[in-house]
Amino acid sequence: MTRNFQNVRSDANGSAAAAWFVWRGMPEHVIRRKLMHLFRFGNLYYKIIGYKGRELREYPRIKRVTRYFDRTEAAFVVPLGMDPELIKKHEWLFRQMFGPGAELTCGEDSKTFVMQVYSTSVAPFGYDCDQVDGCIGKLRLPIYVGRSRSGDVAYDMVDYPHLLIAGETGSGKSVALRSVLTTLIRSVPELELYCADMKRSEFHLFRGIARDVVVDSAGLHKIVLKLRRELRKRGDLLDRHEVAHVDDLPEWDRPPYILLAVDEVALLKKERDVMDGIEEISTIGRALGVFLILSMQRPDADVLGGKLKNNLTVRMAFRHADEINSRITIDSGEAAAIKQSEKGRMVFKLDGCRYVQGPYLDLKDAYEMLAPYRRAITVEDSDADAAEAAQTPEFEADNTVEVGLL
Repeated sequence: MTRNFQNVRSDANGSAAAAWFVWRGMPEHVIRRKLMHLFRFGNLYYKIIGYKGRELREYPRIKRVTRYFDRTEAAFVVPLGMDPELIKKHEWLFRQMFGPGAELTCGEDSKTFVMQVYSTSVAPFGYDCDQVDGCIGKLRLPIYVGRSRSGDVAYDMVDYPHLLIAGETGSGKSVALRSVLTTLIRSVPELELYCADMKRSEFHLFRGIARDVVVDSAGLHKIVLKLRRELRKRGDLLDRHEVAHVDDLPEWDRPPYILLAVDEVALLKKERDVMDGIEEISTIGRALGVFLILSMQRPDADVLGGKLKNNLTVRMAFRHADEINSRITIDSGEAAAIKQSEKGRMVFKLDGCRYVQGPYLDLKDAYEMLAPYRRAITVEDSDADAAEAAQTPEFEADNTVEVGLL
């Protein structure tokens, strides 16, 4: 009888151990353990000095782990006194632990974070006017980015000025630039658009729509001089009305938004006058309603150094050759992990980084969409541009625009 009791007890212990291993191996508990390891390895904790100088560490508290058919969500709360920016700066660590499908968002209370780990990626999709219009709503200067796993992504350039688009040839950078500008033209008919196509391959689409389309540094130099004069005029306008932003001006005296788009800006790194003008626009253009979209294949540290890079608050990073180039663009190496077959896929940086699939817009379709906005280019237009350029003093290239209220 004793032997039978021992067998029963042994079987019970074996069943309990098996049940414990099954419980421990459940996905929810695996996620919890990985998060705790992540907090420890990444030194994500709040330090408290206790009795006799003993250091106490308080780690984020995991509230819940929930599984859905396409994703797993984990919510955790940082301890009181811990800077939430510390979690945001280590967003790369979450992707390193849980894979590229991990996305991190912070709640309005600045202490609750939700990590979403998706099992599938966003499939490529075509540009759809109705879908885009429904997404951008009433944004003043809408930038339609594309689609993430949580839905369509768009933002207002007036609130987040200037955009950098970077990526290898064939990664989808040119298509994204085409999509962004097409959306802006369709949504903001009064927009004053200037295009500089250093590669002579993309901006022919916008001839007859943009105020000017140039293909060399000399032409861009004239545009920059013109915009610097416009900055000065708008600064004086703000002074007269005693306001700090063009949107605060009375409607009858409010100038339209201006956008300068430059493709392959890296070719301009030796053109210091042009780059100084672009940097000036990036510095004071937001309040004056003048914005930049800069695009390049390979990010160049000489071009994106210092003040200009800091002023480009939003980044679209398509596939990069290596982590060094990726870090120049988005301060992390995630763009180098995008596969060559994943055309249109980008790391979108705005309040953190996340993967987004950009829409595909064929050149022929873009021509048809923009046909109602295209005007015939006449000889009078060319003569007017030449006359305006002739009135631009060359010495203005070295002048500095001073706006007292900015």
